[in-house]
Amino acid sequence: MALSQPAAGSSWAAAAPVRTGPGPGAGPGAAPTPAAGPGPCWAAVLACLSLACSYVGSLYVWGSPLPRDHPSVIKRRFTSVLVVSGLSPAFVWLWKELTGVKLDTPLPALLGLRLEGLVPATLLPLLLTMILFLGPLIQLSMDCPWRWLDGIRVAFDPRFWVLCLGDVRWLRNQVVAPLTEELVFRACMLPMLVPCTGPGPAVLACPLFFGVAHFHHVIEQLRFRQGSVGSIFMSAAFQFSYTAVFGAYTAFLFLRTGHLAGPVLCHSFCNSMGFPAVGAALEHPRRRALLPCYLLGVLLFLLLLHPLTEPAFFGGTPACAPHPGGPPACS
Repeated sequence: MALSQPAAGSSWAAAAPVRTGPGPGAGPGAAPTPAAGPGPCWAAVLACLSLACSYVGSLYVWGSPLPRDHPSVIKRRFTSVLVVSGLSPAFVWLWKELTGVKLDTPLPALLGLRLEGLVPATLLPLLLTMILFLGPLIQLSMDCPWRWLDGIRVAFDPRFWVLCLGDVRWLRNQVVAPLTEELVFRACMLPMLVPCTGPGPAVLACPLFFGVAHFHHVIEQLRFRQGSVGSIFMSAAFQFSYTAVFGAYTAFLFLRTGHLAGPVLCHSFCNSMGFPAVGAALEHPRRRALLPCYLLGVLLFLLLLHPLTEPAFFGGTPACAPHPGGPPACS
């Protein structure tokens, strides 16, 4: 996924400290050149590792013998991850203060918390993700005993949402996990990684922290003997790959839109859909109609990936623009 410049409000291109003296071999009067240097980069990596460890560690501070899906375990974990997530912006602020990085953008806007362009940043990434899941959505409609009108009535029925909000597992999967994970693993990590690596490598590096953080499920599966050791580790490797790819996608969305809302909604949607049931689609009685929908969804997604995430939709032109022979200028 090629990245053009980030959206307005995400001035990471100018976050690297500027070396005021001329570079090696430069003549007198040479313009300053931006240089991240090893210090800020090591600080960024250590801060990201600390965030990942703090987030995962907060899940185990209670030491409960009960499985992860038990309501009391979920409620306790809500408390701890919300505390860690609430403190996570402090990691970015501390990194900025310790490294001397200068940012013109306020911290909330840097974390994707801004109003400008919020509506398109909410709707367009979700639309793009639904296009990718065109095949699974068609498959779901084929297998669902309800009619479309029945589904719409349920979606607008307040009693349905009351039931959902009363289900702690639904809250975990659709609200708390998407919100806290995107805040910690995207909104707080990317502003620290981009000045060191650039947008493209940061999109690929950031999901590694996210994928590794999901390996903690292995501990519980082994503890409660939820399968053989080999099958548990195979499942963990698959989950790491899937979450890493998904993390790269939401990191891409975050950098392109400069908003947190889109990645959170896409995360929630993907949690509700699960991994596409390609095997079931291959054996589906109507697979001749269904399989082209899978292919069409992927093709449309690739075609629309950049047009639907054009930074101009989400707050005007990018905040940072490179100046030849000098540091980027940020509004």
